Amino acid sequence: MQDILPSLIYSFSALFVILDPLLSVPIFTSMTRGQSSADIAKQALIAVAVAGFLMYTFLLFNFLIFDVLGINLPSFQVAGGILLFILGMQMSLGIDIGKSKDHSNTVAGVVIGTPLLCGPGAITTVLLLSKDYGILIPALAIALSLLATWIILKFSSQIQKVLGDCVTDIMAKVLGMLVAAIAVKIIADGIIGLI
Repeated sequence: MQDILPSLIYSFSALFVILDPLLSVPIFTSMTRGQSSADIAKQALIAVAVAGFLMYTFLLFNFLIFDVLGINLPSFQVAGGILLFILGMQMSLGIDIGKSKDHSNTVAGVVIGTPLLCGPGAITTVLLLSKDYGILIPALAIALSLLATWIILKFSSQIQKVLGDCVTDIMAKVLGMLVAAIAVKIIADGIIGLI
């Protein structure tokens, strides 16, 4: 138990930072504006279910997927780290690279679920956590991070009102720097693995 708890805390923290549900709060509130609380909760559940499905798929079948595609983990680390670094820069600088501006209220949950919550960064993190800790700890960390994400999205309107646009923006930029720092470590580990 003593060894499991720090690993679980680290795994949860890494996933929560990369999922960055607070970044999704302004987008989610604008996409669900005018909907009932039940509909907002349903959209939040859809978002978490989509992200969870993708993360658990890569957690359980990651190396099988690698074998089918003929790639190895270090090459995926470098590629995923580069994408994660770009995501961190987007978050920190407030720029969008390759994201659609067309958000329909009918697909709020899906758009938030992927690519906003579970994109290349989250998938890379899941793969790396499974390499370091096996299946159980990342599986628990995914469940905890998705639960926290669902709560944040469910109460996104209230969070947006309390924090305001300025604080939400600042938090997104700080989390973006953390994501970029994690990406640099992933790229460095991948390069060492390739050498």
